[in-house]
Parts: sequence; structure tokens; C-alpha cells
Amino acid sequence: MSSLETKDDVSDLETKGSSPNALTVFEYTEEERRKAVRALDWSVLPIMTMFYLLSFLDRGNIGNARVAGLQKDLKMSDHQYSIVVTILYVPYILAELPANLLLRRIGPKILMPTLLTVWGVIVTLQGVVSSYAGLVVVRAILGAVEGPMFPGIVLYLSGFYTRKELSLRIGIFFSSASLSGAFSGLLAAAIELMNGIGGKPGWAWIFILEGLFSILMGLLGFILVPSTPRQALFLTERQKDLIMYRLHRDRPSINPADHFSLSQVIRAAKSPQVIIVFAIFYMLGTNVYGLALFLPSIVNGLGFKPNDAQLLSVGPFASAFFFTLVLAKFSDRYNTRAVATIITYALGVAGFAMYLGVSDKWHRYGSLFLSVTGVYAAAPVVSAWMANNSEPYYRRASSIAFGYIATNAGGITSTWLFPTNEAPRYVKATTINLVFCSLCIILAVINSLMLMRENKIKKLKRDEILAPYIKEGDKESEKDGGLEAWMELGDRHPDFVYTI
Repeated sequence: MSSLETKDDVSDLETKGSSPNALTVFEYTEEERRKAVRALDWSVLPIMTMFYLLSFLDRGNIGNARVAGLQKDLKMSDHQYSIVVTILYVPYILAELPANLLLRRIGPKILMPTLLTVWGVIVTLQGVVSSYAGLVVVRAILGAVEGPMFPGIVLYLSGFYTRKELSLRIGIFFSSASLSGAFSGLLAAAIELMNGIGGKPGWAWIFILEGLFSILMGLLGFILVPSTPRQALFLTERQKDLIMYRLHRDRPSINPADHFSLSQVIRAAKSPQVIIVFAIFYMLGTNVYGLALFLPSIVNGLGFKPNDAQLLSVGPFASAFFFTLVLAKFSDRYNTRAVATIITYALGVAGFAMYLGVSDKWHRYGSLFLSVTGVYAAAPVVSAWMANNSEPYYRRASSIAFGYIATNAGGITSTWLFPTNEAPRYVKATTINLVFCSLCIILAVINSLMLMRENKIKKLKRDEILAPYIKEGDKESEKDGGLEAWMELGDRHPDFVYTI
């Protein structure tokens, strides 16, 4: 399929960087490509999926603990409970951008397992708190340590996969969020049976056991997490060469030829496609975290017993798990983010509208399958959309971090939308979620039209854009401006095609 490059050439590219037109061709078959990508999947996706599952589980298990008696035992009002949930997101947001900018310098192999191990200790400590004030302090520290994980994983995977392959891989690890919602309900229902053991209530054991498991996985991460494709455990040397060649062709700034500068952060913040997706992320965060944190309470408010509510919360999350993977696969196969975003948010609109329009508790419960599935499945596609359209590395790192800052700002909003005195209809919360899903559809259309226009303009003005980078007698720069053009222009380079 592609053609003639030596191993030494590929290794040299890793250290020095090069523009795609300067690469000689590396010969490989389609079967070799599939096997190499499959081996890469086995090297990074299981451990990243487990990391994110534990991140979502350890952040959201407070909803299960509430149903198990946490709020009552610590004598918290609804307002105080909302503060406990909200306080996590403030340091969470503050940690995201610095951690993404430091990920390359510290190395994923060190940073990510360290974060998981430390927050496992903090989650375990939640099981021994005995007051509202103590819980607030522990949750704030937890937020600072957990904050870097989601944007870090997206940035990490964008250095292992081509842009067209990214949505499905984000979908695989993010679907663990849906799985954690289902799993946490089953696990919480089982752990609650430990109520009284060691003189501790059932909700305390939820925190203690889940925290201890996170510590174990964090320690294993120091062995299992590769920092680059070259360190992947299950790839042969030829497969590593093949992966690196494809990454260079797809994203010339994949190797560390650039250096951090504040201007890259500012350029990311000023990019129109980043601003639009930032807004989508905020509304997505409000939707997702509201359901993640309050679904057991919502189901409980419909009239089901607490233990039944834990078990019934499994169904909508399981549905979201499967649909997330299907939609992400569709998005990658047809290389479209806008269409997939519109499809999944249409499900969310239907679910929230149905919840408002019916009165029977079983019909309302059924509507949750649509709303939870719709909003959860949007996250991988929108995440890939942000990562696909920002270059070079530090601009991409900043854009991804901005997206999750917006998501978690939405998380803060969601913590105030479900007071118990508004159960079971939650008219205000459901209406806001319905409006946000509708606005996300509109913004997806606007972003896709804008990116189509930008692709056309760059193509028409290619010579004008590249003129400052063309050096007479330099064959590499004469083709596409060379590496300097790719590093300086990034996604504004005329040969960089925005993903729509």
C-alpha cells in the first residue's frame, strides 16, 4: 500500500521531525496496518479504559453513597450536599490545562499512574470522614488530582492514533463511563449489604473498597502504560515503524519538534472552532454529569426503593455503553463528527421531552434510556472533533484542556439542578437539559459549515499562505513550506484539512 522507507528513516523522523511531503514512502499492506493498529489497541486501550472507568466511578460514587444514607448520616441539607459535589469541580478545572501542558515533559508513564494511585488513597479516606466539613475538604483534594485524567487521556491517545481513528478509541475508553454508571449501581447495591461491618455504614464501604481498587490499578499502571508508540508492549519493531509513519503522514507535529509557548495557548483560545466546541462541551458537561451524579436519586424519586433504584440505574447506562461504541465507529468510518453529534443529541432531545411529557413512573424511567444514551454517546465524538482540528501539539493540548474545563464548568451547573424537593419531575433541570441538547445540534451545524468554508479558503489561498515559508532551493519547503510552516501555521496550514 504505501512504499519504501527504512527503519532508520522512521527513527530519525521521531527525533528531528519533518513535513509529510519530505517523508519517503514506507511499504506495508492493509493487513499489516490492521494488525499493527489492533496490537496498538491492546497495548493502550485496556489500561486507559480502566483508568477512566475508575475516574468516573470514584467521582460519581457519591451519588450511590447518597442513596445509601451518606447525606442523612452526616446530617447534610440539600444545599450542603450540592456544595460537596460542586467543590470537587473547582480544583478539577484549575488542574486540567497545566497538567495537559506538562504531560509530554513528565511523561504519561509517570504522571497518569501517579494521579490514579493518589486519588485512590483520597477516595478511601472519604470512607472515614464523619462530618460535612471533612467531606468538603477531601472532595476538593480529589478534584485537583482527578482533573487531569480525562483531557490527559484524549491528548495521550491523539499521539497514538490518526485523526480518523480517534473517535472510536475515545468512544471505547469513554464508554467505560457508561459502564461505570451501570457497574456502580450493581456494586453499590452489593456493598450496601456490608452496612455495620467494622462499625461503618454501607456508604463508607462504597468509598473504601472502590478506593483500594484504584490504588492497585494505579500501581500496575507504572508497568503497563507506554509513553509513546515506541514503548508499546505488544508491537513488533516493524509495526512500531508503521505506526510512526502513519502518524507523521496524518499529523506532522506528532513528534516533539515544537516547544511550549504561551502564544499557542492563546491561539487555541482564539480559534473559532475551539470556541464553538467549547460551548458544546459546557452543555455536554451539564447533561452528562447531571445524569451521572443524580440518576440513582432521579430513579429513587420516581417511587422506587433505594436498593431497587441502584439496580434500575444500570439499564440506561448499559444502553449508553453500547450506543457510544456504535456511534463512535460510525463517526470514524465516515470521518464525520457533525452528523454523529446531531444524531446522538436528537436522542437526548427525545428523552428529555418524553420525561417532561409523561406522568407514569415506568414511562419516565423508560425515557432515561434515550436521554442517558444520547448525552453520553456525544462525548467521544465531540472530544475527537476538538482534538482533530487543533495543531501543533501545544495548541492541541490547550484546546483539549479548554474543552474539559468547559465540561466541568457544566458539571458545576449540574450539581444545583436536582434538589430533592423538585422530585420526581425535575421540571427546571429537565427543561435546561432539553434546551442544551437542542442548542448543541444547532452549534454542530454552525461548526460544520464554518469548517467547510475554512477548508475551501485555505485551498484557494494555498500559495499565498505558504509564500513566507518557501525557501528557494530547499526542496522540502518548496512543496509545503517545510516543517517550519507546519509548526507555525498548525491547523491553519492549507494542507491540513479540518474534520467535519
